Amino acid sequence: MTQIPSSPNRAVDAVLFDMDGVLCDSEPFILEAARRMFQERYGADLAPEEFRPFVGAGEDRYLAGPAERRGLHLNLPSDKTRTYEIYLEIIRGRLAPLPGAVEFVRACRSLGLRTAVATSADRIKLDGNLREIGLAPEEFDAHITGNDIGRTKPDPEIFLTAAAALGVPPARCLVVEDAPNGLRAGVAAGARCLGILSSFPEEELRAAGARWVARDLAEALPHLAGLITEP
Repeated sequence: MTQIPSSPNRAVDAVLFDMDGVLCDSEPFILEAARRMFQERYGADLAPEEFRPFVGAGEDRYLAGPAERRGLHLNLPSDKTRTYEIYLEIIRGRLAPLPGAVEFVRACRSLGLRTAVATSADRIKLDGNLREIGLAPEEFDAHITGNDIGRTKPDPEIFLTAAAALGVPPARCLVVEDAPNGLRAGVAAGARCLGILSSFPEEELRAAGARWVARDLAEALPHLAGLITEP
């Protein structure tokens, strides 16, 4: 896609949304699915805390990280496929958008901003989540998933790829993230970052590079104009 012209009246021309913890709170469900997969296939009862260091790094690392620490040898991609099968079953009728998520995305669109989802999760999870929370894929100009990149967060590849797909320089993008790994990726890409306090405390998000923080996108929505115009 060719680069679109920047607006002289704002500092941001595109918003790059992480999915989990920003648009919806799918972490409890993918945690439940992963723990069930480990129990089903390996007879291993992993504690929730064992997955926490790998939040936001994509499902390959989300599964492989705890497995490595336990000395388990995963069968990927088969184990990931099974995890997604369980996940898509358990989110039906249970997964909801986080406060303000739908409204914030649509407000960005109404202001003429380009929008992208940039998630380390696979496309199958993105499609399932958007369906459940009531956002159509067409409400985003680009969808970048773990299937599209070779290096996951905190590497900046996912946000550089999303910015290129939108035709917007990374420096004129606002990354919306809830995890330190994602914020580090946004900073490394050269973007501004808004941290959402759904998964980690403010001090961790600030330390990872969040320029602004908000409890959720409902709290951030009244400040959208400032987020995109502040030098």
